[in-house]
Amino acid sequence: MRQGIIKFIPALSWISNYNRLSLQADMVAALVVTVMLIPQSLAYAMLAGLPPEVGLYASILPLLLYALLGTSSTLSVGPVAITSLLTASALAQVAESGSADYLSAAITLAAMSGLFLLAFGLVGLGFLANFLSHAVVSAFISASAIIIACSQLRHLLGIEGSGDTLYEIGHGLASSLGQTNGVTLSLGLTVLSFLYLVKRFGKEILVQAGLSANSAGLAAKTAPVVGVILTIFAVWYWNLDTLDVDIVGEVPRGIPGLQIPAFPLELVQQLWVPALLISIIGYVESISVGRTLGALRRERVNENQELISLGAANMASAFSGAFPVTGGFSRSVVNFDAGAATQAASIYTAIFIALATLFLTPALYYLPSATLAATIIIAVLALADFSIFRKTWRFAKSDFIAVSFTFLLTLALGVEVGVSTGVLVSLALHLHKTSRPHIAEVGQIEGTEHFRNIKRFKVSTVPEILSLRIDESLFFANANYLERKVFEKVFADDRIAHVVLLFNAINEVDYSALEVMEELNERLYEQGITLHISEMKGPVFDRLSKVEFLDHLHGNYYLSHYQAISDICQRYGYQQQSGSNGGEAEHGT
Repeated sequence: MRQGIIKFIPALSWISNYNRLSLQADMVAALVVTVMLIPQSLAYAMLAGLPPEVGLYASILPLLLYALLGTSSTLSVGPVAITSLLTASALAQVAESGSADYLSAAITLAAMSGLFLLAFGLVGLGFLANFLSHAVVSAFISASAIIIACSQLRHLLGIEGSGDTLYEIGHGLASSLGQTNGVTLSLGLTVLSFLYLVKRFGKEILVQAGLSANSAGLAAKTAPVVGVILTIFAVWYWNLDTLDVDIVGEVPRGIPGLQIPAFPLELVQQLWVPALLISIIGYVESISVGRTLGALRRERVNENQELISLGAANMASAFSGAFPVTGGFSRSVVNFDAGAATQAASIYTAIFIALATLFLTPALYYLPSATLAATIIIAVLALADFSIFRKTWRFAKSDFIAVSFTFLLTLALGVEVGVSTGVLVSLALHLHKTSRPHIAEVGQIEGTEHFRNIKRFKVSTVPEILSLRIDESLFFANANYLERKVFEKVFADDRIAHVVLLFNAINEVDYSALEVMEELNERLYEQGITLHISEMKGPVFDRLSKVEFLDHLHGNYYLSHYQAISDICQRYGYQQQSGSNGGEAEHGT
């Protein structure tokens, strides 16, 4: 029974073994992450078009819920750039930024995202993340990073601007460029340069100063807080707000009371698609980070439980009066590097953020929007991975086309179209690849019982026997492709009297594929050609035996392909002929 409870509340597994060493490690990690998370939370709330304090609200209860229900010991949940941008894009269609309706819509969006994630987790849909192409997701994130960075330029320049696409943002900036605030620009560029230089050279300089590599890396990541403190002081000391430098202003003090999300029908109809997309992208980002960090600690991240824990975190964010959250890459890596032992680090972080919300928010009054914009720009540009274009071009042109298509559509039409395209392209790529499985004609390597692709190896073949290896499970989408390939080979060579299908790579055969196999068996027999099967896996054999397919097979079923070729040759007096070396890739199969 205890194991069953732990399955639903994974925190019980580490709480029972918690000790003083874990407490010390988690407390240090929590302090480091808190220092990093405060400016990030403020910045990402601004990116979502919400008051800055909402970012702090989204960094308290969600952390507590994930700490109890999550299966990663180091994943840190909260506002992130991509979901904040998606939130802004979705809410812009239903309410005016800064209005009460806008905040209400954000709360509803978080709740709907949470409900989607919880539903997916409860029905066991964690595997769906595997259907999203990493390359396509990378292209979407890279394009989104460009849009986010460009959208923040207006805050660096101190001008008005808006837009969801690269063109709209660029047009807005160009039309207002003449109103640039020189003081704001100087302040923003100073912070931007400082953050870039610290990111690029800070660790190296601190190591030379005597810090350990790990300590230097963590210290360098606190640069945004230094930027926040220095620019707050600068605005206050020189009264830069009187020179039209945009500042955060009064930030409400204290923790908000719990709110019950509203679900007006019209709003639900407008937000269900964005909520679904935010759920999918947020989950993919979170599970990717969780798996990566989990592998370093040899811990398993449970996909379905992660859906439930992220769903609960988003519901907690909604009840906190905030917006959608997910597992963040940068803060999770910092949490890991800082030595977090358990999810207690997230609990302590939530407590520290709550204390900051209670006591430190008055100090944020003079915080320049340009500082938060610079923080966002430096953070998101690290997400852009343009090497994916070179890698996919060299590896597979189809992946390159999918990556380019997603990237350009995201830039041209916005993140919602981009993420929708990314999901559809990922599924289309999967269906395309599985609907056209690799089918190799194989021959025997002389002196062995091994059979390999005739285009890659020097092998012996029998003119009267067509040996084909299918490198994919057979189902409704690809069974006809196999039938077509078999008849193409048969029609091209009148000598073929036997077809032997090597099934060693086939893990499953569905009913549609069974019907195609039955038809193939009969059509070949009508043309005087016998169908045989070799090396069928146990589960496939059991399934085909239940429907008596093997009983009606005009040829034989063989345990090994070598046995099949040897038996047919012996029965009919066929002779093997030596072939030439394909020479294309001797290491292939």
